Amino acid sequence: MNVFYREMKTYRKSIIFWSIGIILLLASGMNKYEATAASGQLNSMMKDMPKALKAFMGSGDLDLSKASGYFGILAIYFLLMATIHAVMLGANIIAKEERDKTAEFLFTKPASRNQIVTAKILGALANILILNIVAWVSSVVIVGKYSNGEAVNDDIAIVMSGMFILQLLFLVIGTSIAAAYKNPKKAVSLATGILLITFILSIAIDLNEKLETLKVLTPFKYFEAKDIMYGGGLDVAFVLISIVFIAVLTIMTYILFRKRDLHV
Repeated sequence: MNVFYREMKTYRKSIIFWSIGIILLLASGMNKYEATAASGQLNSMMKDMPKALKAFMGSGDLDLSKASGYFGILAIYFLLMATIHAVMLGANIIAKEERDKTAEFLFTKPASRNQIVTAKILGALANILILNIVAWVSSVVIVGKYSNGEAVNDDIAIVMSGMFILQLLFLVIGTSIAAAYKNPKKAVSLATGILLITFILSIAIDLNEKLETLKVLTPFKYFEAKDIMYGGGLDVAFVLISIVFIAVLTIMTYILFRKRDLHV
């Protein structure tokens, strides 16, 4: 477990900065809600916005006159931040030993590659769980402050549950790419590129209904706030698809990393 604690120590500053970023995003967003909600024209303003802008904001049928509806718009940025953190963490935590020339030191220890990868994945899992809890708690506190008595905790809970599944998915996308890719310095760039492509595809689907059949290819369409809030719940099919992807990519991480030649 020394590898686990080593990774937690390595990424402690990173998780603090990402957590602060999440809190500031939420606080500034809800502050804007308070400033604009007083006019009572948020919903009419959204109707007049171009379709492309509404697709990018992910507003859908959210009621922007309510704090929960405005939180739903912020959720897409939460998801983007949390998944970027997860995919970069996944790729870095596997690739950094070769990149930083510390592979020889680590892999001469009395532990198998599987044990080391397990400790690294557990360290990454702890980091994304911390970020999710920070986002969850801060959302309950800050959104609750502007809710004017509206029950928001259930909607926040369902959004954060979906976000955690996506964090796990992009984490193992990062680890599997780093385990497979021969150039550790480019593994993070490739993993992040895949994330951005899937995010752009999710926006394209909102802009063009003919692309609806492609939604299974982009995890950002699995648990959108506009679909899962207000009693919509998580789509069982997408939950199962996510679990399958997570399992397969985790297994691939172990298999590919066990077979690769490490450059020390």
